[in-house]
Amino acid sequence: MTTPGKYAKEVIKEGKRVRWPKREQLVPMIIVVIAITAFAAIFLSLEDLTAASMISQLKAAFGG
Repeated sequence: MTTPGKYAKEVIKEGKRVRWPKREQLVPMIIVVIAITAFAAIFLSLEDLTAASMISQLKAAFGG
């Protein structure tokens, strides 16, 4: 079983071996992620509003 201290040291060691992207690559990637997240949030919100509206219309139509 690995002790917490040894695990932390191994995580740090592995983190140093990772090839991190340069700022010139990172900024466009972050912008893309934020744009996709915003689009998904807007889309899902509109979908939720549409479904709520349809359900309320169905309730009104069937006397619920």
